[in-house]
Amino acid sequence: MKQLKFLVIGKDQVILDTLKRIIEKNEGWKAILVNDENLAYDAVRSHQPDIVLLSSGLEDIFEQDIKAFCQEPDQNIKVIEHYGGGSGLLLSEVEACFSEPQETGHRVLHKADSREKAALDWLSGGKTFSFGDFYHPERVQFGALRVLNDDTIQSGKGFGTHPHDNMEIISIALEGTLIHEDNLGNKTEIQPGDIQVMSAGTGVMHSEFSKDEGGFGKFLQIWVYPKQRNVTPRYDQITLDPAKSHNSFQQILSPDPEDAGVWIHQDAWFHLGHFDDAFETRYQIMKKGNGVYAFIIEGNAEIDGQKLERRDGFGIYGMDEIHIKATSGNTEILLMEVPMAW
Repeated sequence: MKQLKFLVIGKDQVILDTLKRIIEKNEGWKAILVNDENLAYDAVRSHQPDIVLLSSGLEDIFEQDIKAFCQEPDQNIKVIEHYGGGSGLLLSEVEACFSEPQETGHRVLHKADSREKAALDWLSGGKTFSFGDFYHPERVQFGALRVLNDDTIQSGKGFGTHPHDNMEIISIALEGTLIHEDNLGNKTEIQPGDIQVMSAGTGVMHSEFSKDEGGFGKFLQIWVYPKQRNVTPRYDQITLDPAKSHNSFQQILSPDPEDAGVWIHQDAWFHLGHFDDAFETRYQIMKKGNGVYAFIIEGNAEIDGQKLERRDGFGIYGMDEIHIKATSGNTEILLMEVPMAW
């Protein structure tokens, strides 16, 4: 991509510094940091950036005003509301900023072998949507669902302490044990049957490692855009009752703190089910305008006529319910209902 000048505005200096490092890894990209909203307008005038990147901790009224200011005819500066801190989303956000909108249908199929493969000496797995150095204009997100990574981490290895902001981050453990530690005071173990959630909000620092006992830690890493930026960071973790998901979809996430499962700052509902061969069921959409992205964790299934295999993903929207049939024994399906616009 061409040379670009960024003006990055935010309140969390750690996240600002991280973004500067990420930006300036790209040849020809330069980042100027501003941590005081009162200085932002003069900085835009004096530096004339190509992109104003809004990071964490900013007031809503300021974000609205600076966007309007940058979009004035004599400015015409692109503005990105950044989500995720040092998350690996920046390249996708910038690419999308300069790309034409993609037309999408009411169904989208992502076969397991079409996902981008993570192939480090300590990390393997698949990326369903654009992430890090992987960018595909037709695979940036499904509505508010932004990241679906299927990660396998070598024992004793993992993600060192790093920042996130303005993202709802969900981890579902599949095998092994993960050790989580954050600057909110949490140090926990995440094991199969556990689901973890972080509302990154104005900024959180955390690490995730596979426990050093041999073998691997396997988990799904899922990120959902929040419906409100700059909320207070929070952490939660629960252990699911597997009996509730046998031949049934067990609710594991919702927008309601009093409801079953964990909760996030978005009108989203996740359900998990383990099904016997040939078992059939229906899923009713919880909120009008939402879509459902199904991920086949294990086994095979057919959803509204679409045949799906292990680790396939299938998004569908524009209807009130979907029909699901397991076509093999021990079929495990994750349904992620999310807003298509928010």
